[in-house]
Amino acid sequence: MLSLRKLAAGPGLELRDVAPPPPPGPGEVGIRVAAAGICGSDIHAYEWTPGYEFMVPHLPLTMGHEFAGHVTAVGEGVQGLTIGDAVTAWPTIGCRQCRACREDRMQDCQARRILGLHCDGGFAPHLVAPAFNCFRLPAGVDVALGALSEPLSIADNALRVAEIEPGDVVLVLGPGPIGLGIAWMAQLRGARVLLAGFDDALRLACAERMGIRHRVDLRDTPMAEAVRQVFGEAVDRVIEATGVTTSITEGLSVLRSSGILVIAGIHSRPLEVPVTTLVRNKHQLRAAHDTTRDAWPRVLALLADPANRAALEAMVTHRLPLREAARGFEMARRKDAVKILLRPDED
Repeated sequence: MLSLRKLAAGPGLELRDVAPPPPPGPGEVGIRVAAAGICGSDIHAYEWTPGYEFMVPHLPLTMGHEFAGHVTAVGEGVQGLTIGDAVTAWPTIGCRQCRACREDRMQDCQARRILGLHCDGGFAPHLVAPAFNCFRLPAGVDVALGALSEPLSIADNALRVAEIEPGDVVLVLGPGPIGLGIAWMAQLRGARVLLAGFDDALRLACAERMGIRHRVDLRDTPMAEAVRQVFGEAVDRVIEATGVTTSITEGLSVLRSSGILVIAGIHSRPLEVPVTTLVRNKHQLRAAHDTTRDAWPRVLALLADPANRAALEAMVTHRLPLREAARGFEMARRKDAVKILLRPDED
């Protein structure tokens, strides 16, 4: 079967024909992949930016951790899933033995593996995943659209870490898929939101189609001026989803006293923090990575609501067959797309 593989340390990915996965073992299910999204983490692995050396002992592997498809086989002991079910999956696999896993915090398991980063993922027609990690898609949801549930769960977790409440004044930095999801969901929860990008006309246009009311391109308007024009005051929360460290210090400059800044982007450079200013302003600097199990029912409920579907579908700007993965990755790198779904079933 045709699969998109990371073969060795260094830039690049390659399409290779590999054998289908073995039948699912106890507690596992086989999944025929309908669609898998290109994520910012996939771009980092493709470019081989610092911070992805953890993959080396696990190479070669098939990438892709944002996916949805249909159950094709069920291993021994699996309950609640049957052949033909449309599912998506939390790609984080915990050891199921440590304290974090016993407390249902697989995201904190220090022995966790991630489908598509530590072991074979969804950039292939078939994969095997733990049934415990799988979630049945709501009726009426296009199975390909189910691939959005993973990035939306990441956005949900960032909002949880930021403690977003109705009426909060929120600045979201970065209009990629995660930032778009954060801004849209924060607005849905009753926050006043400004989404900022830099030279991001295409993605900010997507934000407009999604109904995100306040948007700014920082190439044209400085951040402090944009915040003043929209809110007339400093913001309660900043959520960074850019991967550019300078955006963190800029975000701190418009954060009110005792406000919270959440770093959700993956960064290849260290951050110099003005610690004295941070302390005097009582700023809270937090990090959000991965998600939590309880995010998934909330996200799937959003997908199930027809009133939300048009906004979420707007994030998907391209659906490409897997054989065009190289084109898709280059488009994502150049920001010529918002969310690209690769379709192994079209190969």
